Amino acid sequence: MASGLTGANSNGVSGSRANPEKLIIDTDPGIDDSMTILMAFQTLEVEVLGLTTTFGNVSTEDATRNSLLLGGIPRVADFVHGSDGLGNISLPPPKAKKLDKTASEFLVEKVSEYPGEVSVLALGPLTNLALAIRRDSSFARKVKRVVILGGAFFALGNVNPAAEANIYGDPEAADIVFTSGANIVVVGINITTQVIFTDADIFQLRNSRGKHGQLICKMCKFYRDWHVKSDGVYGIFLHDPVSFVALVRPDLFTYKRGVVRVETQGLCVGHTLMDQGLKKWNSNNPWTGFSPVSVAWTVDVDGVIKYVKETLMKP
Repeated sequence: MASGLTGANSNGVSGSRANPEKLIIDTDPGIDDSMTILMAFQTLEVEVLGLTTTFGNVSTEDATRNSLLLGGIPRVADFVHGSDGLGNISLPPPKAKKLDKTASEFLVEKVSEYPGEVSVLALGPLTNLALAIRRDSSFARKVKRVVILGGAFFALGNVNPAAEANIYGDPEAADIVFTSGANIVVVGINITTQVIFTDADIFQLRNSRGKHGQLICKMCKFYRDWHVKSDGVYGIFLHDPVSFVALVRPDLFTYKRGVVRVETQGLCVGHTLMDQGLKKWNSNNPWTGFSPVSVAWTVDVDGVIKYVKETLMKP
């Protein structure tokens, strides 16, 4: 599928630390995606090269519009994020323009331009990354790393008991990416659902000097009300922001390494299953011969919440 794209050649802050990490965010904003994008533009350690968009929380068209808004300042989960993907807060049309190329073209172009230097933060279904891998057989070797929000490792899914939404959105693409040989870190909802931005945290952000605090809190109202109704949680799960923290502060997590495969048909379509290497198999199986990936296994919840709040509260 062709996807929209917006260019963003600056990290959005004055000054910079030496050699910030070049980053492309593949996204389907989405309220927690939007929080993550705003965090990235507030973080000196990364240089956002661009935002590529895909379907997921909203349609690809709406995801592109929302990405353009944020850059200037198949299954759609509008019941979670609102019909506009931003909590139905009716922002004005974006002034920025999308580039005239597909997301996979942009991914291949930038990774080829800066081999070994560009990381990708994948916040939605993995369609664009799979297309980039199919477009350029060297993409997986040239990308620095891919941090993925997706999967439900040894935990219940959020689409059904077997599957998490991003992987369920395009399971074939997810299996291509996980078995590509790229340097991959996966943060599943078994981790992200441990990290809750409470009503008190939202109130603190709203009353802070953070330049995006008011906007984020307006967006979060719809999202928070859905969490109360769906999960009995008085706050919001920080799915996407947690995956960004894994990119910039991996020390706040522990990981297990193993080959991950995705079920692409049948009752458990979208299910992610990792071979933890606990057994020596007597014969080959569908996990044999593929490179392992790093799966987030534990999280310093307080440390992640602290980092998110400090980033979003920057004036």
